[in-house]
Amino acid sequence: MTRQNGVLGILVAALALAGCHHGLKRAFEAKDCNKPHSYDLARSVAPLRVPLGIDQPDTHASLQIPPLNEPAPPPRKLTDPCLDEPPLYATPQTHPRTVPLS
Repeated sequence: MTRQNGVLGILVAALALAGCHHGLKRAFEAKDCNKPHSYDLARSVAPLRVPLGIDQPDTHASLQIPPLNEPAPPPRKLTDPCLDEPPLYATPQTHPRTVPLS
């Protein structure tokens, strides 16, 4: 009975640690969200050209991407936090000002 409890305890611990592996890996891996990615260099392609004698595809419901008429955002530093992470909710602790009693 004691041996079975030991084996069961080891199995439970192994399963618990195996479940934490993915979370621990993400917690300690380097953030690379501000580094350039290969898709940053992607460009649009020309519209589909259909050969003569073939019907044009129906594009009335195609996705129309409007032009971007805004200036580019300022470049992010490698030390800036990733945009997909929530901001820190904790504020720095400040000492309350003491008001002298008159």
